[in-house]
Amino acid sequence: MSTNLSSTRLTDRKRAAIVNAAIEEFIASGFEATSMDRIAARADVSKRTVYNHFPSKEALFAEILHALWNASRVDDAAVYHADQPLHDQLLELVLRKLHALNDENAMALARVAIAAGIHSPERARETVARLSEREEDVTIWIRAAAADKRLDVKDPLFAAQQLHGLVKIFAFWPQVSMGQPPLNKREQKKVATSAVDMFLARYALTR
Repeated sequence: MSTNLSSTRLTDRKRAAIVNAAIEEFIASGFEATSMDRIAARADVSKRTVYNHFPSKEALFAEILHALWNASRVDDAAVYHADQPLHDQLLELVLRKLHALNDENAMALARVAIAAGIHSPERARETVARLSEREEDVTIWIRAAAADKRLDVKDPLFAAQQLHGLVKIFAFWPQVSMGQPPLNKREQKKVATSAVDMFLARYALTR
């Protein structure tokens, strides 16, 4: 039993090393210029080991995008509460999102996805389509508040994207594209509060 467990842990470590190496290579060289040979060398594993885990570079890239999706999600699903103020609920949710955006791994993965999308718009469209298939926490919360007649929202996904835009213009794009430092807690609170105030001023029927 202990031998199997050790083998499993070694396999998991190798897989993680491959994914991390791929992230670094994709960021440094872009998707097209990155090869499985270079990924194997950076991960300090054989090329055969890389292919044992991932049959192609596209499959490895898909794994990274899946990690990006998971990194962008908050730890606990958002729960709408009909008996609590909208402002307090949404502010808490946005602050949790900001905390997730501040994660350096999430930033690195985002740079990979963006760089690959620039070189291959078709791949970018496919990526966005895949990620959009799963409803995100903010969208679910907005849908619930609208169903409860507390938000005047006809398209929850569009409204959620608007809210994300208000946040990411300060807490995502400057960090991903220009290397600016993550927001500190005071800055996060300022951005979150302003975004929530603007969102509710547009959509709230009751607070």
